[in-house]
Amino acid sequence: MNGDDPFIQVQQDVTALLSTARQLFSSYLRIRSLAPSRTSPELLSAHAELEDALADLEIDLEDLRLAVSEGERDPYRFGLEIEAVSKRRKWLKEVEAEIGDIKEELSREGNTTGSSARARLPQITTSYEDDDAGNGRDDSYAQFEQMHQQQLMRDQDEQLESVYRTVGNLRMQASDMGRELEEQAVIIDETDALAQRVEGKLKKGIKNLSEFARANEGILVVV
Repeated sequence: MNGDDPFIQVQQDVTALLSTARQLFSSYLRIRSLAPSRTSPELLSAHAELEDALADLEIDLEDLRLAVSEGERDPYRFGLEIEAVSKRRKWLKEVEAEIGDIKEELSREGNTTGSSARARLPQITTSYEDDDAGNGRDDSYAQFEQMHQQQLMRDQDEQLESVYRTVGNLRMQASDMGRELEEQAVIIDETDALAQRVEGKLKKGIKNLSEFARANEGILVVV
């Protein structure tokens, strides 16, 4: 599957947010069934938390709609079969329907019990299901998951290769720096040796001048 397929990441995000929304909705129904009134602080807090989760989910759901539409416009760009494209559209509709039911339940007036609300809530999965095999996934989705895992493995391999290249570059830089330091040390040693030789010659020259001056003390040169 093409690594540029936007559906893959969006589908994962929607799945995670939908799972969170379901948990919050279940908690909301439980609190509502036990709350003494609709103005209970705990119930109002659960209601607000669930609404926030649905708002976040709606943002990602819009991205999911765009991703599904893009796959429908050019399925071969992403390596998709027609069946896979249809599955995506079907799953999108199921997610939209479930979110719609949750929103409807939130806006429902009256003290509806949690058990009856749960009975009305359609139980869909967070991914495509095989209509003819109960809870078993069909070949199309199995292939989709396999290609997804392969893509993840390829991405991990590329990341590891990038890390290895970075480490290799750092080693080369360290080696170059080591050589430069060695060369600088040699230059310093040579400069020090040259300075010592010059110093020795200067001392010898001064000594010779001193001896010459002492040897010629008292001699008057007349021109």
